[in-house]
Amino acid sequence: MSNPLSYLHDQIEQWKAEGTYQRLRILESESAAESRFDGKEVINLASNNYLGLTTHPKLREAALEAVRRYGVGSGAVRTISGTMSLHMQLEERIAAFKNVEACVVFQSGFAANAGAVSAILGPEDHIISDELNHASIIDGCRLSRAKIHVFPHKDFAAAEKILAELDSVPGHKLLISDGVFSMDGDIGPLPGLVNAAEKHGAIMMVDDAHSSGVLGRNGRGTIDHFQLHGRVPIQVGTLSKAIGVLGGYVCGSRDLIEFLYHRARPFLFSTSHPPAVAAACLAAFDVLEQEPERIQKLWDNTKYFKAGLQSAGFNTGISETPITPVIVGEAKTAHELSRELFNEGVLATGIGFPTVPKDRARVRTIVTATHTTGELDRALEVFRKVGKKLALV
Repeated sequence: MSNPLSYLHDQIEQWKAEGTYQRLRILESESAAESRFDGKEVINLASNNYLGLTTHPKLREAALEAVRRYGVGSGAVRTISGTMSLHMQLEERIAAFKNVEACVVFQSGFAANAGAVSAILGPEDHIISDELNHASIIDGCRLSRAKIHVFPHKDFAAAEKILAELDSVPGHKLLISDGVFSMDGDIGPLPGLVNAAEKHGAIMMVDDAHSSGVLGRNGRGTIDHFQLHGRVPIQVGTLSKAIGVLGGYVCGSRDLIEFLYHRARPFLFSTSHPPAVAAACLAAFDVLEQEPERIQKLWDNTKYFKAGLQSAGFNTGISETPITPVIVGEAKTAHELSRELFNEGVLATGIGFPTVPKDRARVRTIVTATHTTGELDRALEVFRKVGKKLALV
């Protein structure tokens, strides 16, 4: 009997032939500055664990206490019987931290973006979106069935031109951008975008996944970084990166959150966070308030490592944040660089098309607050060694 899925095997074999096939690396230890992958101790430059909170003692203890008190699961979706006091405490804590009226927590940052956009817009509406916005934003836009208008990366003048052309067109308009872009590490031009949205009566939405815990006072994100409080009606963030645990959230007015409680499909049809996850997230926001030195250390490490890569001759693109790409061109080269780095004791993942343009493949690095200078020096030496071997520098 013929295999109706044989075309999938053929595609996988093609990826292998092209040198772009990636095997999942298995983490066998804590996610930390140095971790064990596939039986090998390596310097981990591939995680989103910006502040090292995955192993923070306060988060560990909060999670353990929640398991002892509440068990390991909530038993239902939020709208049936799965809303626990911990979930409400977490939403209230995030809302206060972000200086907004209310917050709703989703099972992932992806679900937060896709669920929010698809819930609040319909076919008669319009979305104006940066061409490099995250895949979760793109999927949310498609699910909404609204008309999508894409503007060139960070070109807020082009975004305003689209809005101006839509002034007389019926329907709601949503202007949406990442706060920090996950592949290049650059910061969105939020002041220009917010001005454009206000001028033309559009809803402004910002995905702050990679700036939460990184930019702004105590890691409050790009809205705080640019002092735009009260001017961005929809803020999205993640609990899976700097916060160190799992989940995503949407912040805004009480009406927005109540509407998402009733209409956001990922919220309605997914079991709520286990007690341990909610409790650990709550503890993480306490750490952000109480240990601002972690954020300073993250930035010190970022500047040190970025300067080291640049002095070695690597192209780090337009990065302004701890996300520092090493751009090499072809996907095959990026994956070869990643494999050679791993063999020498550094984990940094190769990324190619369709995640990034075909001629902009790269190895993406992210330092954390818990990397030591010694670890960063070792990693830089490996980059220099492998870069020379592959004739990249």
